[in-house]
Amino acid sequence: QVQLVESGGGLVQAGGSLRLSCAASGFTFSRMGWFRQAPGKEREFVGTISWNGGSKYYAESVKGRFAISRDNAKNTVYLQMDSLKPEDTAVYYCAASPSNSAITQAETYRTWGQGTQVSVSS
Repeated sequence: QVQLVESGGGLVQAGGSLRLSCAASGFTFSRMGWFRQAPGKEREFVGTISWNGGSKYYAESVKGRFAISRDNAKNTVYLQMDSLKPEDTAVYYCAASPSNSAITQAETYRTWGQGTQVSVSS
């Protein structure tokens, strides 16, 4: 069964850090992405990493503050979030894509986790 399970969300003060994890089962070596959705807003792209970790791409809003990594031996992808801002508050989702095209588009990603809440207080 193909499944993604996120963990690591929580409440943090502005300027703090969190690391999200996404454990995959039922498949390996896919492009992985992180998206987020704040209340009343559309889901937005955060970042993506290629199957071997050799290529990463980030949204401008998080570039320099967030970093994606993966450990294929553990079938896990990580999102390290530093210098968090209140506007980073959202439910964060990891997703897997079989494609290397349209990597910032949610429609490209076929498998999604259930999401984990990140709240940043000012």
